[in-house]
Amino acid sequence: MGLGLLVPAFLAAMAALAVPIILHLRHRDKDRPQRFPSLMFLEKLPIRTAERRRLTDLPLLLLRALALALLVFAFARPVFSRKMATARTQQARAVVLLIDRSMSMAHSTVFKTAIDSAKAVVASLTAADRVAVVLFDEEAEIAQPLGNDKAAALAAINKGKVGSRGTHYAAALRAAREVVVGAPEKTQDVIVITDLQRGGVTGIAGLDLPASLTVRSIAVGANDRGNTSVASVEVRRIIEPTRTMLGVQARISSRELKAERRAKVTLTLNGRPSGTRDVKIPVSGDVPVSFEPVLLPAGRVSGSITIDNDALTDDDTLHFALAADDGVRVLLVAPSDAQADETMYFERALGVGNTPPIRIEHVRGDQLDPVKLQNAALVVLWDSPVPSGKAGDALADWVSRGGGLTIAAGRRLAARGGGSNQTASSNAAPSKPSDSANVGNSKASGAQASSTALPAASLIPAKFVGSADRMADRGGSLGDFRMDHPLFAPFRDASSALSAVRFLRYPRMEASSGAEVIARFDDGLPAVIDRRDGTGHIVLLAMGLDAASGDFPLQPAYLPLLKRLVLYTSGRDAPQLWRTTGQSWLLPASLKEPAVTIPNGTIVRPPRDTVGATVALSDAGLYAVYDGRVQGEPVGLVAVNAPASESDLTPVDPRELLLGVRQSNDSTAVSNEIPTQTEVESKQRLWRLLLIAAALLLIGETLFSNRGWRGISARLGATQG
Repeated sequence: MGLGLLVPAFLAAMAALAVPIILHLRHRDKDRPQRFPSLMFLEKLPIRTAERRRLTDLPLLLLRALALALLVFAFARPVFSRKMATARTQQARAVVLLIDRSMSMAHSTVFKTAIDSAKAVVASLTAADRVAVVLFDEEAEIAQPLGNDKAAALAAINKGKVGSRGTHYAAALRAAREVVVGAPEKTQDVIVITDLQRGGVTGIAGLDLPASLTVRSIAVGANDRGNTSVASVEVRRIIEPTRTMLGVQARISSRELKAERRAKVTLTLNGRPSGTRDVKIPVSGDVPVSFEPVLLPAGRVSGSITIDNDALTDDDTLHFALAADDGVRVLLVAPSDAQADETMYFERALGVGNTPPIRIEHVRGDQLDPVKLQNAALVVLWDSPVPSGKAGDALADWVSRGGGLTIAAGRRLAARGGGSNQTASSNAAPSKPSDSANVGNSKASGAQASSTALPAASLIPAKFVGSADRMADRGGSLGDFRMDHPLFAPFRDASSALSAVRFLRYPRMEASSGAEVIARFDDGLPAVIDRRDGTGHIVLLAMGLDAASGDFPLQPAYLPLLKRLVLYTSGRDAPQLWRTTGQSWLLPASLKEPAVTIPNGTIVRPPRDTVGATVALSDAGLYAVYDGRVQGEPVGLVAVNAPASESDLTPVDPRELLLGVRQSNDSTAVSNEIPTQTEVESKQRLWRLLLIAAALLLIGETLFSNRGWRGISARLGATQG
């Protein structure tokens, strides 16, 4: 314990102690004059008395001096506190270093400058200061928790390496908030060492930080921000009579170059150079680069586009991957009485384009079995009921495991009536997922999530109650459709294309429980119903897809809507050539012992959970998954690249790092802190006791000075005066 003063400046008032001393030293005795006839015969002798040079009433002086001293100490606000805790609270700091390790920090010597800056901050700290080190990109890693070990902090700084991820300042600031929770230091500094990547400020608005947290930045970005990168790549299959060729076109992007530059662009497929181009890159802008078509390699294809390196080398290569065959296999089940041209528009529309190619196979309903469904992505029931027996059971089980089912309802189903109220038992063997990487991903979770399928007839998510004939009013139209649904996403800016379609006849439907009506006719009847079964999709259409039920096949919206219908229901979007770092890869559920090779050559065996195994895509490059042994052809292949925003080195204003941040007094952040002198003094209130003691001394001094000979002397002096 130690005695401290909250307002030590009041000690200057101790000079007032000289007042009672001066008063006591002043000679107060007055001699009584005596009449004498003549002094001429007397010798004048100076007489010095000792009484005028020394204190004659020491007890009274001490009482008065002590009363004044107590008053001075009372106003100085004394406080008893622990010396170490008080010094630490008043002087020590909690410093959190946030070091940016995103891809853009690899530009020139930027990251080395960041490391040197972090070391300089640590070197400037006092012995009482505590420091923490956080490395961040899209996520934040607390490399060194808050502590006094400066050597451990320097070691954590030296271990920092630039990665392939993007910048996310919000994640870093959240980590800093977590680090300082419970810290006793009143001064809490967060120092962000970064190149101030513009794309990293996303997500900061709305972030809560304690009001005691001070955030400042150290900008380490390069002065020369010129950069060239491979921005994107497009791949198309060129199908010839005897072979399939691969056409590749890349896009090279440049920003803030000092002058135009020439560079060589190289295409690599499966590790082999497959074409080069010499291009002139402008100061700022994009340059398309097309390569000569090459023969499509067998199996899965991994490729890359590379340009001559510049100061930022990590974005000079773009990786991509694709399957040798990414076609979507559609099984079309048409009734036996269907005319030859009834499905003509439907088939020709799906045959347009190759991104991805859609292959239609005609089958009878009773032919649907696990073998036939094995590699199918979508089953289309063309105005046909769900098959009964084993075929229906196999279809129901396949849908529940991730398959897609589209039911194009027309006059036949409307005449049959019924629908979701019908039941049938089902118990079929599970189907094997497609060997396509994307199909495997979309269907993988179904194998674990659903072990039983719905009854076969219950696959139809509605009940039919007759037909609607709109011939008299020149056909009905779509009156309402959900623009936020993935099926209608291509029409967000062209909704009039759907509203222009006219329908002469369509079934009247009532959606079953659990089904969602995503489009209605102008008379309010359901036009499109969507329902999930396990991980599969079931889409029921009352919109006629043939020319006899309306003019839909003749409208511009027909082709894009059918394409989107197939991709959405089957779970197969356009093939994704690459993904960005920070995402996850859901492996096919059919793998018994998944083994994944990551870009640095390490083999990872991810654990399985209820939805399968997942791999975090942390580094740029190629990820390959195998079943068991890592040999032969991989089961799946994924290319990963850094976010495109990391190639833009334009810095943001440092003030935007806290734009939209809310400050709050978080009581949990100071629950364990050491109280300050002010807080301790407010509880002790020693000044009150000192004032009471001073008052008692003054009262005692008054009584003491008016007793005994002091009182008699005072009275005599008063009468003589």
